[in-house]
Amino acid sequence: MKNNKLTNFLLTLSFIVLIFGSGYKIGEQKSRFLSPSTTNYELRANTNFNLFWETWDKLSERYVDQKKIDPKKMYLGAIKGMVASVEDPYTFFLTPDENKQTKDDLGGKFEGIGAQLDIKEGRIIIVSPLKKSPAEAAGIKSGDYINKVDNISTHKWTLAQAVSKIRGPKNSKVKLTLERNGKEFEVTIVRQQIIISSVELSYRKNLAVLKVNQFGDNTNDEWNKSVKEINAKWSSKQIKGMILDLRGNPGGYLESSVYLASEFLPLGKLVVKQEATLYGDKEYRVIRVGLLQEIPLVILINRGSASASEIMAGALRDHDRAQLVGEKSFGKGSVQEALDLSQGAGLHVTVAKWVLPNGDWIHGKGIEPKVKVTNEVKDGKEIDKQLGKAIELLTK
Repeated sequence: MKNNKLTNFLLTLSFIVLIFGSGYKIGEQKSRFLSPSTTNYELRANTNFNLFWETWDKLSERYVDQKKIDPKKMYLGAIKGMVASVEDPYTFFLTPDENKQTKDDLGGKFEGIGAQLDIKEGRIIIVSPLKKSPAEAAGIKSGDYINKVDNISTHKWTLAQAVSKIRGPKNSKVKLTLERNGKEFEVTIVRQQIIISSVELSYRKNLAVLKVNQFGDNTNDEWNKSVKEINAKWSSKQIKGMILDLRGNPGGYLESSVYLASEFLPLGKLVVKQEATLYGDKEYRVIRVGLLQEIPLVILINRGSASASEIMAGALRDHDRAQLVGEKSFGKGSVQEALDLSQGAGLHVTVAKWVLPNGDWIHGKGIEPKVKVTNEVKDGKEIDKQLGKAIELLTK
C-alpha cells in the first residue's frame, strides 16, 4: 500500500481504543503538492524562534522535577502543539508509536478495551463498543462520553491523546469515568488482545446476513470470499435476499467502501464525490462488474456507523438499491490525508470533504434510515429489533 492515505476519521481515524483508523487512500500526487510552497519558505525564513528556545532553556533549567525534563517528549510535544493550533480535531500529529498503532489497527489486531472513539462537540465519545470486547462486557454503549481516564480529565484531549491513555498491554487495567444521559459513572476494564474479522457471514431463515466491521487491510479479500458463497446460494435459489449490517462500523479506506458498494451497482454509477481545494474534485465510480446486482438488499445502520460505512449505505440508498433500517448514522464527512513523516512519525491533515451521489454532505448530520427502528433491552438482554425488521422486509 502507498504511504499516503486519506483517512476518514470519525474517530475516526474513526480511532478506536484499539484505534480504528478510518482511511482514505490517495492516488499518485504531482510533485508540486509534495514540496513546500514559496510562501511556506518565506514564512519559515521570517519566523524568529528565539522565544521557543528561550522557553525551552528556562523550562529545562528551572523546572522543579528534573526527571520530567525529557528533550524528546518536549520536541514531539512542540510539534503536536503546532498542529493543534489549527483547532481541527481530525488534524493531528502522531508520534512514531502512535503512528505504528494506527497502521496495526487497520490490520485487525489490537490490545485495548475494544471501543471505537471520536470527538463530538469537543468531547471524547464512544462511537461503538466492539462485539464481544471488554468494553461491551463492561456495559459501555454508543454515545457514552469519556470524561476522565484514570481520574485525569479528557477536556481538550485529541483522539490520539485519548487512545494513548486508554490503550495498554493485555491484562492491564484502565478506569474510565463515563457520562450517559447527563449522569456520570465509573467502570474499570481489563485490556485484552482483540482480533477482529472485517467481514462475518451468517444466515437467518433464508437470508444471508453479512456484517462488515471495518474497511481495513483485509476487508476486500474477506468480502470476496463471502460474496462468492452468497452468489452461489442466490443463483441456486437457496436464499431470497441479503442483509448488510454496517452497525458499529467506524469506517476505513475509501477505496474499500467503493469496492464493496460496486458489488450491487452497475458500471459507471457514482459512489461518492470528493471535494478538495488542493487536489481538486474527484469522483469515485463503479469500475467492476458486481456479483450481487439483483439480490434484494436491506442495510442496517446506527449511530456507530461512520465515514466509509456511511458512504456505502448512502450511495446504495441514493441509487435506490437498498432500503436503510435502524438509527441515524454518526455523520462524518471530512477527509484526512495520512502522511508518513521521518523517524516513523505521522501527520493526519483534513484536506477535503466527501458528498453522496445526490449531493448530500452528511457531516454532523448523519444519514436518516427510511425505516427507523431502535433496539430494546429486556431483562438485561438486548432485543435486536433492527435485524428483525430487516428480515421482515425481505421475507414478507
